[in-house]
Amino acid sequence: MNDYAKDFPMLKKTMHGRPLIYLDSAATAQKPQTVIDAIANFYRDHYGTVHRAVYELAADSTTMYHEARVKAQKFIEAKRPEEIIFTRGTTGSINLAAYSFGKAFIKPGDEIIISEIEHHANIVPWQMMCEERRAQLKIIPVDDRGVLNLEEYQKLLSPKTKLVAVAHVSNALGTVHPVKKLIGMAHDAGAKVLIDGAQAAPGMKIDVQDLDADFYAFSGHKIYGPTGIGVLYGKYDLLDELPPAQGGGDMIEKVTFDKTTYQKPPLKFEAGTPLIAQAIGLGAAIDYIDSIGIETIASHKQSLLARATERLEKIPALSIMGTAPEKGAIISFNVKGVHPLDIGTMLDLKGIAVRTGHLCAQPAMARFGVGQTTRASFAIYNTPEEIDAFADALEEVIRKLSNL
Repeated sequence: MNDYAKDFPMLKKTMHGRPLIYLDSAATAQKPQTVIDAIANFYRDHYGTVHRAVYELAADSTTMYHEARVKAQKFIEAKRPEEIIFTRGTTGSINLAAYSFGKAFIKPGDEIIISEIEHHANIVPWQMMCEERRAQLKIIPVDDRGVLNLEEYQKLLSPKTKLVAVAHVSNALGTVHPVKKLIGMAHDAGAKVLIDGAQAAPGMKIDVQDLDADFYAFSGHKIYGPTGIGVLYGKYDLLDELPPAQGGGDMIEKVTFDKTTYQKPPLKFEAGTPLIAQAIGLGAAIDYIDSIGIETIASHKQSLLARATERLEKIPALSIMGTAPEKGAIISFNVKGVHPLDIGTMLDLKGIAVRTGHLCAQPAMARFGVGQTTRASFAIYNTPEEIDAFADALEEVIRKLSNL
């Protein structure tokens, strides 16, 4: 194991008698001991509610919760902490944005644009919103490499376009989209933009002010933090215009039976007892990333991707799905005559964890003429030796399955 792998207790495990090689970080990343300790320490020594009481535990919890928000703000270079809304994950963030933005701004005949290779979490909420608001969903096509067709995107933009929602990095193909350019084109047409940053946040420097994104969403569990926590960034003035998605405690200013008034963002969007421990765990994950440096993480993951691509391209009958010139540390592939589920099962018996299936991206699978695929994805704790062991095991598995 490299030095970073030693920080992750789960990676000391064996699976089926083999050392665990975990290659599914695009689905969820393992947790360093510092994150585990931060959550345990909060529950053991500091636990209290936030925003609701004057006793010391509550004050301490409120301070720690606010500090986590500031860490998230700085992580993506937001202008102010009030632009950071805590949600349960990227899915929760996109659903919140779709509901509130739709209620505030979408009228019958308006249009929403997404891409052909989005995760279901960046498709279904917009479909639901369009159905409710009687709007239309438009699709940006991709070429055979998985690269967005910008000429077709330009044609789709019109005065009817109210919002564009695209991934920063495709979870299925690894394509890094030119989001700054996409945002600029959308703004020229008068549209707002939401970026799904679930796959970008673990390995790219994000500056939402430089991108000029109106919304940006990411998950804690993919950046070495806990499950159940995510972030929706929104420009403050835009958030201030949006209605809340839920009602309850903490998000109110005043309640009477005649009328309720709401807090300012972000509390307006955080009804009920918030995700206190999860937010603190997210803050610890950001601290961990900062201690290494996002540039170091990005460079390491790209070297692993290059090594894996070189090895897999040499395997007969294997085709890589997604060959964009700029990719995240994700490699999806299919083997002629061999089912992805069989590959995943056989690799698991060798202690190697990869993802199989449609990757919550069925339209992307349809675009490339497959029902399922196998995906390997990489993180700071993976090593070149693990890439070689994976490629060697994959070759052996393919030989065995091809001879059945």
